[in-house]
Amino acid sequence: MHRSQQHIELAQGSDADSDSDNDTTAAPFDAFVPLEKAPAHNGAVKVVTLRAILLGSLCGALVNASNIYLGLRAGWTSSANMIGAMVGFAVLKRYAAGSTQPFGPHENNIVQTVATASGGMSNVFISGIPALYQLGLLRTPVQDFFRIVSLVAVGGYFGLLSVAPLRKLFIEDAARDLDLVFPSSMATAMSIHSMHSAADGEEAARPKLKATIYAFGAAMVLRVISQYAPGLLWEWHVFTWLANANIFRSLAIAAESWGWLIELSPAMMGSGMLVDFKVACSFFAGSVLAWGLLGPYLVAHGIAFGQPVSTSEEGWAGLTSYKSMADDFASVSHPSPRYWLLWPGVICTLAVALAEPCCQWRLFWNLALISSKAASARLVGLLMRYRPRSSGQYDILADQDMQATVENDKEAAERGLEEEDIATWMWAPGACVLVILAVLLTYWQFDMPLLESVLALVLSFGMSLVAIQATGATDTTPINSISKVSQAVLSGVTQATGGSIIDAQRLNLLGASLTNIGANQGVGDFRVGFLLRTPPRLQYAAQLIGTLVATLVAPSVFVLFATAYPCIIASPSSSEGETGARACEFPGPAIAAWRAVAVAASAPTTPVPPSSARFSAGLAVVSVLLVVVRRLVVVGAWRGGQRFIPNMMIFALAFTLPSPQTSVSMMLGAVAAKVWRWKGPVGFERNLFAVAAGLVAGEGIGGTVNCVLSILGVGGQRWSLGLGCPAGRC
Repeated sequence: MHRSQQHIELAQGSDADSDSDNDTTAAPFDAFVPLEKAPAHNGAVKVVTLRAILLGSLCGALVNASNIYLGLRAGWTSSANMIGAMVGFAVLKRYAAGSTQPFGPHENNIVQTVATASGGMSNVFISGIPALYQLGLLRTPVQDFFRIVSLVAVGGYFGLLSVAPLRKLFIEDAARDLDLVFPSSMATAMSIHSMHSAADGEEAARPKLKATIYAFGAAMVLRVISQYAPGLLWEWHVFTWLANANIFRSLAIAAESWGWLIELSPAMMGSGMLVDFKVACSFFAGSVLAWGLLGPYLVAHGIAFGQPVSTSEEGWAGLTSYKSMADDFASVSHPSPRYWLLWPGVICTLAVALAEPCCQWRLFWNLALISSKAASARLVGLLMRYRPRSSGQYDILADQDMQATVENDKEAAERGLEEEDIATWMWAPGACVLVILAVLLTYWQFDMPLLESVLALVLSFGMSLVAIQATGATDTTPINSISKVSQAVLSGVTQATGGSIIDAQRLNLLGASLTNIGANQGVGDFRVGFLLRTPPRLQYAAQLIGTLVATLVAPSVFVLFATAYPCIIASPSSSEGETGARACEFPGPAIAAWRAVAVAASAPTTPVPPSSARFSAGLAVVSVLLVVVRRLVVVGAWRGGQRFIPNMMIFALAFTLPSPQTSVSMMLGAVAAKVWRWKGPVGFERNLFAVAAGLVAGEGIGGTVNCVLSILGVGGQRWSLGLGCPAGRC
């Protein structure tokens, strides 16, 4: 969910400016053909180099750690494509100046491809895997490390090998008809093209790199030192200040109880700068409804219940926790506001996830038609290539000679393109082997039956088709929402075959995790390569290498976080922070949603409070209607009205968070971006992504450093000050 259109306009503007001296009229921009002046790859120049692999792997590993940190905090993740492109150019362009190996756009593309692949696989570690631990269905992350690595490896490589043959379909054959622009990928390609095309590309990129480094360093330092004084450097409890000053004390304590504070999170502010302003507004509006209006209403009418915070501080007797998920507050008859609000969030996201593809049924119909036409054309081409030639035919006329020459040239060109494309032998044998490995591994390591394993892989492939189209059309991948479909299907199959409730929970989470890992592998990188004319085979090799890096990095980072912060994998009923101790720093909204679906799909009776179920149904209906209006009504000349329709997927996400502080931080970032664009549009267009990416990555790495400090016993959990915190606790 990047602000990709701005980067596209900037790149187009740069190209147009450079060509204005030569062309009096600019040709209309076509987003579905390679960039006009992108150089073809010279086979003599090596682009999959050791330096590109190492730099891309480093960028991807940093983004991977950042994604797990950010995902556990807010349920958000980001791609490494743009940061890989920028850092790759800034570092290797300078390095190549003293080297005999030239550095061009194709090698730059390989850097971002490796970075994107290395930065993947993180989503399952902020959702399905922790949910398994919270339900007590696995042992410990350290004990299960190699089991998890093997699951990630087979899922990731199956996803990559199964979508690789779809590259030509989604990037070349069907992209125009399905309007698959892939905005972030297009922005990345144009940025690479612009940097390498401009005479002062290196000079222009250097300030961006400096901005990224400064933002990265500042965010990392703030995240590390703020753990020792969170009330001063990280969380501004404005209502605590008012309460301490005896200004509207009862109202201030109530607002503090509901979590209304300002969190100085560089990552969330950076995310707010990157996402569309409507997304940030939708997220904030969801928090206002959930935690500012609906929650207090539920408590006031005895529908949901809070838990008083035990404190010896004078004047804080009314401080209450409304986010308990302990057994006493996670039942139909006695729910906490967080438990009550969780179900509307989960059900609404599921409804929107199903409504979106239904409203785009024409795309799927066109996809089926285009796929059949492409397959028929390929078959005819193969038959024509190997057709028998009659020895009794004579070439007499000159135009026949010319026609034969043209056909031969066309066949030679097609053979050249096919030689650069991903051949069947590069993916089909491996995909077959991975299916067998996945079935055997899930059976031996997790006691998963054959039927569920195969079904999980089939769902993985099917969900990847939905994910590719959603990403290509909207730049948003609803991976967690579509994975819940797998949860429901697998849970139903397990119970239908006589499995217990525990088996249904374990297998639906494991199978959906396998689906999640596989469906995460998209074709966005191939879109960058298509625009830059990078041979797909070279990108495919880079993806294979990057996936290996992610397979090792993502589980390692998760183990580090789970070891430093056991509350991430602890059962909600036993987690700390309910009666006054410091709350878990990582609320894990995606974990809560996955766990809720696993319990609901396997429970003999509904775990949803009746009032919550009714509200969930109403919110789901409204959300689906808004999706229908946006997709089918507000189109054409009325398309401008879409900006007033909230993003209900993000709106509902606020219901799954335990407090509104994350949405407040993101809204502050979005407002800051608006003001920056208004006051300094040139600097905004030039440095927005550099600064925002540095803020997001810096906090993520700072959080990783905090993990190490916590394990060593010198972290903020033991040595933090309570200044500025409600009742002396943050």
